[in-house]
Amino acid sequence: MENQIAPEHGSTPNQGEEDFTRLLPRYEAKQRFEKDQLVRGRIISITEREILIGLEGAKSEGIVTSKDIEALPKDVRNSLKEGDEVFAYVLQPEDESGNVTLSLSRAITEKDWQYVEALRQKQQAVEYPIVGFNKGGVIIKIGRLRGFLPTSQLSAAHQRMVGDESLPPEQRFQKLIGQKVLVKVIEVDRERNRLILSERAASKEARQMQKERLLNSIEVGQVLEGTVTSIKDFGAFVDLGGADGMVHLTELAHGRIKHPSEVVKEGDQVTVKVIELDREAGRIALSMKALMPDPWLSVEERYKPGQLVEAEVVSLHPRHGVFVRLKDDPAIEGLVRLNELSDKPVKSPRELVKEGQQLTLRVLRVESAQRQIALSLRRVSWSEYADMDWQAEVSEEMPAEQEHTPTEEGTAEPAQSSVADAS
Repeated sequence: MENQIAPEHGSTPNQGEEDFTRLLPRYEAKQRFEKDQLVRGRIISITEREILIGLEGAKSEGIVTSKDIEALPKDVRNSLKEGDEVFAYVLQPEDESGNVTLSLSRAITEKDWQYVEALRQKQQAVEYPIVGFNKGGVIIKIGRLRGFLPTSQLSAAHQRMVGDESLPPEQRFQKLIGQKVLVKVIEVDRERNRLILSERAASKEARQMQKERLLNSIEVGQVLEGTVTSIKDFGAFVDLGGADGMVHLTELAHGRIKHPSEVVKEGDQVTVKVIELDREAGRIALSMKALMPDPWLSVEERYKPGQLVEAEVVSLHPRHGVFVRLKDDPAIEGLVRLNELSDKPVKSPRELVKEGQQLTLRVLRVESAQRQIALSLRRVSWSEYADMDWQAEVSEEMPAEQEHTPTEEGTAEPAQSSVADAS
C-alpha cells in the first residue's frame, strides 16, 4: 500500500473511529449496564461539578463527575455542549441514587489508541510538535497519549542538532521543543502504555511535504541559497531546503564549459536564481550565471577594432571557421571566419589550426548587443596596423609614473605619443 500523510488527529473520520463504534455491545439498549462497558448518549446538562448524560435504554441518567471533567483535555472540555452525542465508559453501573457513573476521558483515550493503531497499520505519517524530552529522546503528544521518539529514530538533521550523547538532556533536546516533526507509529502496546514513534521512517513523506511547501512559497526571480547534491553531465542539482532544483550546464557560467565539475562540486554552498518554475511537475530551473556580471555589457570598453588579443581555439566549424576563447576574458568567445584565417584560400580550418591551440588574433568588430567579436588571424602582421601595435606595446611597457613628464614650472604635460615621435 502506498504511504500517505494522514490528516491531523480529529480533523476527519478515520479507521480508528469506525472501529470505535463497533465496541458498542449489541445489548446496549438493555436497562442494565456493566462496568467497563462503552455506552452512547446525549448531554442533558453541563455544570462545573458534573455532566448529565441521557443514555439509550437506561432508566436513569449517566453522570460524569468533576474529577473526570478535569481530566478532559481543555479544548474538549470547552467544546462540549448540551445535545452533543458522546461516548463514555461505565465506571459504576449504579450509584446510591441509581445513576450510572461514567468516564468521558477514558473514552477519549480509547479513541486515541485506536487512532494510533490505525496509523501503525497503514504506515501513515502525521505531524505533531515535540512537547518534552527525557534522557533517551523526545516526547510527542497525540491526543491524550504521550508518544516516545527515541534519539535513534530522529532524522539525520535532528540527530546532528542534538549533538553529543555525553551532554545533559536539557542541552541536547531543549532546542527541539515546539518544533513540528513528521512521524510514523512503529509500536503500539496498550498494556504497557507504550507508543513508539519514528521520524526516520517518515523521511520520504517529510521530504515530499517540504518540497510542496517550498514549491508553494518560491517565485520566479527569487534568489535562494542551496547545496550542490549531485553533478550530471547536463548540469548540477541543488538542494534548496526541501526540494532540488537544477542548474543546467548553460546556466552555470557565462563562458562555455564542458562539464559542471569545472564550476562546482558536490557539497558546495551556492547562490542561485529561480528562472523557471513548474509547480505541478515539481520542477525548479535555477541559474548561477544570472547572478554574475555579464562580461558582454562592457566588452566594447575593453576591446577595440585593430587590437591584438590572445585566444585559445575551442572548436572548429567547417563552414563558419574557428571559435576561440579570449585569454583575458574566458567568458568571451569570438569567431575567426575561414576567409580571415589566411591570405590564401582555405577549405577547412583544420588545415591551419587545431583545438587547444593558442593564437594571436586581430579584433575586427565588437558587437556587444549581438554578443559577437569578429577576429582575424591573417591580419595580425598587416603593416597598416603597425602604428597601433607600436603604441599599444609602448603603453604596456611604460611605467605609470612616466606617462606624464614634468615641465619647468612643475606642471605635468602628456608625453608625446609614439605616432608623433615617428612623424
